[in-house]
Amino acid sequence: MDFNISEKGQDYLNRVKEFMRDEIFPIEEQYHKELASQDNRWVVLPVIKELKEKAKAQGLWNMFFPDDKYGCGLLNSDYALIAEETGRSFIAPEIFNCNAPDTGNMEVLIHYGSEEQKAEWLPKLLSGEIRSAFCMTEPAVASSDATNMEATATVEGDEVVLNGRKWWSTGIGHPDCKVGIFMGVTDPDAQKHRRHSMVLVPLDTPGITVERMLPVFGAYDEPYGHGQVLFDNVRLPKSAIIAGPGRGFEIAQGRLGPGRVHHCMRAIGAAERTLEIMIKRAMTREAFGRPIAKLGANPDIIANARMNIEQARLLTLKCAWALDTKGIMGALQEVSMIKAVVPKMLQQIVDEAIQIHGGAGVSDDDFPLTALFGYARVLRLADGPDEVHRAMVARLELRKYKS
Repeated sequence: MDFNISEKGQDYLNRVKEFMRDEIFPIEEQYHKELASQDNRWVVLPVIKELKEKAKAQGLWNMFFPDDKYGCGLLNSDYALIAEETGRSFIAPEIFNCNAPDTGNMEVLIHYGSEEQKAEWLPKLLSGEIRSAFCMTEPAVASSDATNMEATATVEGDEVVLNGRKWWSTGIGHPDCKVGIFMGVTDPDAQKHRRHSMVLVPLDTPGITVERMLPVFGAYDEPYGHGQVLFDNVRLPKSAIIAGPGRGFEIAQGRLGPGRVHHCMRAIGAAERTLEIMIKRAMTREAFGRPIAKLGANPDIIANARMNIEQARLLTLKCAWALDTKGIMGALQEVSMIKAVVPKMLQQIVDEAIQIHGGAGVSDDDFPLTALFGYARVLRLADGPDEVHRAMVARLELRKYKS
């Protein structure tokens, strides 16, 4: 495999790093303070709109999609390093229009959407005019097994009718979130991976209620958020079904490969930033007459963090390379491996950084460590829990030994 980034990818990476250094990092702390001071935090502050326009003007926009028609024509292995850089900031992905779940939803439309669906929604999503949500997980069942899904997308003549309750619908709280993708059972008697459909749902359709926003360790992640949403007899034209009835699992499989690379590389960027914060603190604080960086097991903690980040990055780049050269079916094991390895690595490093910071580590006033910990912990559940991914890795490994 070749880990060399292409000349085009290197150019974009350099420009993203410059933009982060010059435009995003200098305003990040003030942005979070200003948002926290708002009576209503479910808003887009002017600085975000300004930075999005700057990024778009510089061509640093929709870099996630490997096609010149819709994106910048970067390989997965090129964009992986860009995703790592944007993962160093909570606000950067949106500024480059490369934020989840929009990236995955745009990929679904590009690969599986009808011409009518593309015409109605893609230009608005690609331009950053609107945002989207993905409604799959349910509160009443163990959603680690998606075949447990109880929500329905029933075809009635020329209509599809949606019923069910979804939760952890990320991004649903954003004021610009206008459309969602809903996954539900269409034919309960079909083969289990042909029962489900994905449906494109304008969020102003009658029957949709955002019942509550869900906190993560007490924080709501404004202005994005994670919502619990009721779909009560929501009626849409049958043409709202993406790619036709019964293709929900097929679409989900195609959606999750590149998306997991994006998630994991952003998490590696977050781990790099966490290590940087940890080392700066450990080098500038003293206890018992020595810098904290040299006390007890702290040198080992720092060394292990560096080694774990490097290993995680190499595995994720291998996965991106496999997606570029073999497609999703040739990268199934790598996709599951990175999703099990990377978030856990980030969580461990953040936890150790919190310990080195002492009391300051568990407060979000001065350091972003509690937010990073919450992000890492959620990522171990998002797109499937660790256990499901390890089971997939084991299944594919054992298959190699069948006679």
